[in-house]
Amino acid sequence: MTTASAPQGALRPSLMLAAVSLLGFGLLYSLAGTGLGRVLFPDQATGSLIEHDGRVIGSSLVAQPFADDRYFQSRPSAANYDTMALAGSNQARTNPDLRARIDEARAAVAAREQVAPSDVPGDLVTQSGGGIDPHLSPAAVRIQIPRVARARGVDAAGVEALVVAHTEAPQFGVLGAPRINVLELNLALDAQAR
Repeated sequence: MTTASAPQGALRPSLMLAAVSLLGFGLLYSLAGTGLGRVLFPDQATGSLIEHDGRVIGSSLVAQPFADDRYFQSRPSAANYDTMALAGSNQARTNPDLRARIDEARAAVAAREQVAPSDVPGDLVTQSGGGIDPHLSPAAVRIQIPRVARARGVDAAGVEALVVAHTEAPQFGVLGAPRINVLELNLALDAQAR
């Protein structure tokens, strides 16, 4: 008789634990975290989307490719700028294919920007770990200023001023390095041209 009542006595607590776990941690905790994120960080919680003329054209957190010479080029992407396929190349520094790809990219950037290959900053020829890093170093942006100014038919000093205005300092003054969001800079170029 005691063996028959033991499983029945364990059923109710097991079901309660399952209900509390599923509802409490699976639903309520997720809703609370999402709600708190929307209140404290409303822009980031919705993807930091950038709207232009009433339509979403991108996110300040995601790189985009730019083919036109009137725009600053983004960092290369191993994921082809696809947010659903985030990835780096996963090639080691010792991989000869990586070295060949970097050398090829360096020659292409040097030809496009009309500079010596040794003057091409590394972030214009290497892919970020996630494949969609939206930022470039100030050096990688400055090397592109003459081409962008020439293609737009504007003074390079005006483009340089825009670059300086869009240079972000390290976070909290110490984390990271100065950087420039390429999409936001390109949008500012378009706005200045109007």
